[in-house]
Amino acid sequence: MNAFLDRYLKIIDWYIIKKYLGTFFFTMILFIVISVVFDISEHMDNFLTKHATLYEIAFKYYAGFIPFYMNLLSPLINFLAVIYFTAKMANQTEIVPILSGKASFNRFLRPYFVAASVIFVISFFANVYLIPFTNALKINFENTHGFYGDASKNDVHLQLDKNTFAYAQSYDPNSHTAFQFVLEKMDGDIMKEKLVANLAVYDSVKNKWSIRDYSVRYVNGLRETLKVNQTNKDTVLDLKPTDFVVNNAYPAMSLRELNKRIDKEKIRGAGDLKDMQYEKYRRFVYPLSSFVLTLIGVSISSRKVRGGIGLPLGIGLFLCFAYIVVDKFALVFAIKSTLSPIAAVFLPNGLFGLLGLYLLTKAPK
Repeated sequence: MNAFLDRYLKIIDWYIIKKYLGTFFFTMILFIVISVVFDISEHMDNFLTKHATLYEIAFKYYAGFIPFYMNLLSPLINFLAVIYFTAKMANQTEIVPILSGKASFNRFLRPYFVAASVIFVISFFANVYLIPFTNALKINFENTHGFYGDASKNDVHLQLDKNTFAYAQSYDPNSHTAFQFVLEKMDGDIMKEKLVANLAVYDSVKNKWSIRDYSVRYVNGLRETLKVNQTNKDTVLDLKPTDFVVNNAYPAMSLRELNKRIDKEKIRGAGDLKDMQYEKYRRFVYPLSSFVLTLIGVSISSRKVRGGIGLPLGIGLFLCFAYIVVDKFALVFAIKSTLSPIAAVFLPNGLFGLLGLYLLTKAPK
């Protein structure tokens, strides 16, 4: 291993790698400290009014908050770190001797992509394995301590299986009660049975729904039978209280659980399929931004310019905001338009990857 590294990584490579990773981790720690300070001031009322203990705040909420924002900010901090130390090297005339010593620009990029690979590997395994677990800690704490208020849906339509459909006009998450509940059983396009109830209450002990004050209409061709004023009925349905709640927990699901929910959502059609698919694909694609933004950062900051590192940093900040905007628009396109989630996930890195290749042709050789 040492022989391999000695062959492909020279002293100047290790110098750039140390600069890269050192600047990246220092900037990351700085941003996280600032984010935690601002978050404490914003949510102090939630901590106090809900009587959260110091242990819960530190080891549940911030144990999820810090990894989440480290992962979220990683590409942008990576970008700014590359621009900062590369522009500083260019300003101190450290890059000119490297390129003048018969080293191609592609060879100059090697240590950058080695360091970017380290960040990519960390980010990839964090996205797939660590972040869902820490997000679960954070989201459970937020839901328990009222960060989002009422998160229930209205007018919920669900397909429970091939022939069974459910509807609820509204839902109370505190009492686990669905109001104006309708359950329809179909045979193809023909309705065979329709149950209408004022209330459907979920019993978490028995894992059953208690349907109250209901009537049932049975349809057999042209003949119909109506049973009204039925008082109470317990039934098992493939329906959980979480199906009636705005779900902010997809980022907290493991990949296996997320795949199961996607398969179930394809049958139910509750409208969350694209959200879940976008979350799944994003876990694999998002870490690729470390390579894309590194290429752009080196290309725009490796040339020595008048005024020092101010101009490259200004351009870097502009491109950071542009990347954020494109990333958010990609999510909207995935959910609200006909654009497939996997195409939307690749959109930011695809566009900025083309920009990076163009800037590479303009970089100093």
